[in-house]
Amino acid sequence: MMFVIEALFGLTRRRKQLIQLIVDTFLIVASFFLAMLLRLDSLEFLTDKSVWLALPVMIPVSLFIFIRLGFYRSIVRFMGMKALQALLAGAFGSALTLYVVSMALNLPVPRSVPFIYTMLAFITIGGIRLALRLMYQRGQQLQKTRVLIYGAGAAGRQLVVSLRHGRDYEPVGFVDYAPLLQGTHVQGLRVYSPESTPTLIENFGVEKFLLAIPEATRARRQEIIESIEPLSIPVQTIPDMADIISGKAKFNELRDVRVEDLLGRDPVPPDPKLMGANITHKSVMVTGAGGSIGSELCRQIVRLHPERLIIVDSSEYSLYQIDQDLAQIINKENLNVEVKPALASVRNGDVISRLMRTFETDTIYHAAAYKHVPLVEFNPAEGVLNNVFGTMEVAKAAIKEGVESFVLVSTDKAVRPTNVMGASKRMAELICQACADEQTNTRFSMVRFGNVLGSSGSVVPLFRKQIEKGGPITVTHPDITRYFMTIPEAAQLVIQASGMATGGDVFVLDMGKPVKIVELAIRMVKLSGLNFRFMSVPSDAKTVPAQESEKIVEKKGEISIRFTGLRPGEKLYEELLATDSAEKTRHPRIMTASEDFLPWSVLEPMLSELEVACKTQDAARIRELLIAAPTAYQPQSDIVDHFWMSTATQHSISKSPMNTAVASGDVSERYEKNNESQSMKSSSLENSRVIPEVSFVIDSVHSKQN
Repeated sequence: MMFVIEALFGLTRRRKQLIQLIVDTFLIVASFFLAMLLRLDSLEFLTDKSVWLALPVMIPVSLFIFIRLGFYRSIVRFMGMKALQALLAGAFGSALTLYVVSMALNLPVPRSVPFIYTMLAFITIGGIRLALRLMYQRGQQLQKTRVLIYGAGAAGRQLVVSLRHGRDYEPVGFVDYAPLLQGTHVQGLRVYSPESTPTLIENFGVEKFLLAIPEATRARRQEIIESIEPLSIPVQTIPDMADIISGKAKFNELRDVRVEDLLGRDPVPPDPKLMGANITHKSVMVTGAGGSIGSELCRQIVRLHPERLIIVDSSEYSLYQIDQDLAQIINKENLNVEVKPALASVRNGDVISRLMRTFETDTIYHAAAYKHVPLVEFNPAEGVLNNVFGTMEVAKAAIKEGVESFVLVSTDKAVRPTNVMGASKRMAELICQACADEQTNTRFSMVRFGNVLGSSGSVVPLFRKQIEKGGPITVTHPDITRYFMTIPEAAQLVIQASGMATGGDVFVLDMGKPVKIVELAIRMVKLSGLNFRFMSVPSDAKTVPAQESEKIVEKKGEISIRFTGLRPGEKLYEELLATDSAEKTRHPRIMTASEDFLPWSVLEPMLSELEVACKTQDAARIRELLIAAPTAYQPQSDIVDHFWMSTATQHSISKSPMNTAVASGDVSERYEKNNESQSMKSSSLENSRVIPEVSFVIDSVHSKQN
């Protein structure tokens, strides 16, 4: 039977309309026959030929009325109220034709027959279509994925209608926490309490859970997701209402649960005065504009109505991408902003200076940096040249060209770093602090925060890809934790922090609670409807979620989690503050920290030594100088620079972190003793402290190396 139904629905539109005309002709005759039979309660009228004289007129007129009303343009499986209205009007028109012809020709048709005929024609013509539709839908339902919908509000109702017209999902019920809705029926589906979810999944064979709560806060979503996680059923959600309204997404575009929902953190509404303080009607430059943070800064800046936006990046592809994105935003939102793309390296101070002078730059957001920890460990010289000396070149150019505000986008890895990337970013902070101390024309500030979701190298897209491939998910260590923040929120807070800068400020963003990476992986697995198990667990792991740890064979529906060990330069825990001296600001998620720094006269010789080491690709020397500098850098792994390792024997230098940093112990000890013996020089900057001269550190490193 289903084969016949599918064959009928698979015919061309013309053929289906022709079949409908033939069937309706038969149904009109059958309805007239039944109307006469019901009225006369006898079959004697069959022998009277005059009774049937009305049909040659009534049939074509009825079909013509149906055609004119657009009845045959309606798709049977999607018939709605408009089609039913056309059917009812057509049935009345057909009955009226029967009545008029009967009266005009004085046919032996009782006056009540047209009324009976109207009801029968409506039932038969409409009924056969309804029956076909139900049979078709029934067949489709058997092939659809049965889903349960959380949220019986307006969004849930719209979602049910959309799903019923699609071919993928069949809704079987609602779940809602509102007591007034529980037990009622919405769109023909019963609304159940959240406590009934496990029973519903088992009884209805539910294969997926859909969240239809676009207006719910992230905290509320977090609660709901946590209640669903133990069920190990795939969870998807409709887009946020903001994305729907802005046109970024369509209502019926189901998507995987985003990590923002897992973290359950709601953004704080931005302060308009802080957002526009350094941007509105000004010339703004963003370095590293093609990166994760840089590109989002550009998108938000362009909406704050700057006079112009200069986007700088050394990657042609990245610069092209953000330039195209900004052009679309400007065109769509009818913004009057000049965007000037500049393909340049921040290490080329002359080019950066010329750009600032040409476009009369007022504000700089310096986001250009190498941020991938292992890659910078493998290429320390390039990492330091870009992160440290790139920052120095841009800072010098800003002072030279009279830029009003300079904002360094920093990282939590700059606090007590264990890797070259973090140490280089701390050196970049020291440069900005020294520049702030040397002059007052350009306001220097630094904004420090942790990982952002969705950035290049982020674990979230990596985990998602690994889950799609069936695993295993790779996690470096069971105890590793990280702070997370969405890219839009981070960029928004960077802009607002810059609006509060007075000079030399170190701003620290409130990242919320640290997240255990292995727990994040487990949650993503569960929300994909799968189970997890560990392939192996390091012996030094302090805490591991309850599961078997021995090596096992993967089973269907299971994702293995494999621990690969910490990568070079990686540490278990990140910090945002070097001291406990953080103070609150006017924004609830932005703090300011009091950090030690060096005057330029002390910092400059150290940078000169570091630059020479970078240009000669001397990884051991780079490490020594970073340890000697007041960065609190404490490497915990061997040097892994491939170039240096291949030539290490020529320099008779060991790869051991203790030996390569031979000056570390002596220099640190001498530095600490000297630091204790000398009083700290106060600076003109509020809440800041200048470290005494440490030029002897460089000398001691020299003597150790020689």
